[in-house]
Amino acid sequence: MAKPKYSKEQYLKWYEEMLVYRKIEERAGMIYTQQKIRGFLHLYIGQEAIVAGAISAIRPDDNMIAGYRNHVQPIGKGMHPKYMMAELYGKATGCSRGMGGSMHMFSKELRFFGGHGIVGGQIPMGAGLAFADKYRGEDRVTICYFGDGATRQGAFHETMNLAMLWKLPVIFVIENNKYAMGTSVERTSNVTDLKKLGLAYDMPSVDVDGMNVEAVHECFTEAVARARRGDGPTLIEAETYRYKGHSMSDPQKYRTKEEVEKYKSLDPIDQVLATIRKHKIATEEEIEAIDNRVKEIIEESVRFAEESPYPDPEDLWKYVYVQQDYPFIRED
Repeated sequence: MAKPKYSKEQYLKWYEEMLVYRKIEERAGMIYTQQKIRGFLHLYIGQEAIVAGAISAIRPDDNMIAGYRNHVQPIGKGMHPKYMMAELYGKATGCSRGMGGSMHMFSKELRFFGGHGIVGGQIPMGAGLAFADKYRGEDRVTICYFGDGATRQGAFHETMNLAMLWKLPVIFVIENNKYAMGTSVERTSNVTDLKKLGLAYDMPSVDVDGMNVEAVHECFTEAVARARRGDGPTLIEAETYRYKGHSMSDPQKYRTKEEVEKYKSLDPIDQVLATIRKHKIATEEEIEAIDNRVKEIIEESVRFAEESPYPDPEDLWKYVYVQQDYPFIRED
């Protein structure tokens, strides 16, 4: 039997990280039905490997930006889940001070730049982050996540062109979960092999099994090295699947139960756990200890959110405008 590719520490870290992502999202879904979380809620359940595999391939000071399915990315970047959960509750202790909610998670300290509600709006912003780092002589890399539906936006194509023209250190990640809301890829484009969209700009473009954390890690490792050495961007099509609806209000009538079950058999957490057990990387006691630790993290996060205060009403306009002094403007 072949040896596992990575260390015990890495496999257990992947397992624990993805389990945290899964359990915090499942709990958020339950709380939403209790009407303690309001507005929209887009869950990441099923897609966990795309973040976990990327995180293990980048540095803590690298940038990350995403769309509105953005609850687990800041956790991957190092945020305690309690601050994400508090944001879902709209509490002042949330990562966006309760002002952003489900679709607008941010952490300047962890270099996670959102959380954006406009489909595809984060794509040019991701290139902008990479441009700023290149301009300043930094060697950071930017990971920019978006869904298959966002590739239909004009901003996607404009950004691909400029990113290659300027050889920006950015990795564009199409999280192809097969549906833009309830519309399949096949119904929106003649090009269903989405990685080909980068070829029009001579951008290195690859696909990866987004349900397998090892494959994701290897794909990102290569793309990060390319960006870091100054060779420019990469387009990654991560083929994945969301087990839940587009949002909590989605009746999911556009897909069959058989299709959902097919992808559940490829579950990313089950895959890494199977590898751990097959190669006897950890004992059942060690696995159970991780499971219990994750349960404690989730309970702590919910308790923190429940007990935290709501923002002061007087802060309603606090983050809308920024006071600036412009010495070149004459007051007379």
